[in-house]
Amino acid sequence: MSRETHKIFVCTSCRHNDSDFRPGFELIAKLREALTCGLPVAGNDFEVSGIACMAGCSRPCTVAYRANEKATYLFGDIDPETDIDDLVAFARQYMVLANGWCNSADRPGKLRRSALARIPAAMSVTEADTAAVS
Repeated sequence: MSRETHKIFVCTSCRHNDSDFRPGFELIAKLREALTCGLPVAGNDFEVSGIACMAGCSRPCTVAYRANEKATYLFGDIDPETDIDDLVAFARQYMVLANGWCNSADRPGKLRRSALARIPAAMSVTEADTAAVS
């Protein structure tokens, strides 16, 4: 798969409640470093980038995993100091899942309980596909 196939988005607007601290940029830097050092060569297929807002404001900091033809995940309550290992472990796992689908019990550490959304992969349905079902 190409580098553009697997993406990790980190919210740069999220801030901890009652604080001006925005951990997104710190998380991006730590995640990029950990992915470079922690994954096999194929794991370098992840692009990590910031995004202004993912509407997870009540559960900062939010992180999303996305790939073509795979389920997308949005996680909240991510801490750049304590959650890097879980994020890298999930990147490894997500990379090899054919459709990106996994249950919460299969996710590493904190990611078992911090999912905000799992969005199924977009599917293209053609008229031929519809006729075959009829």
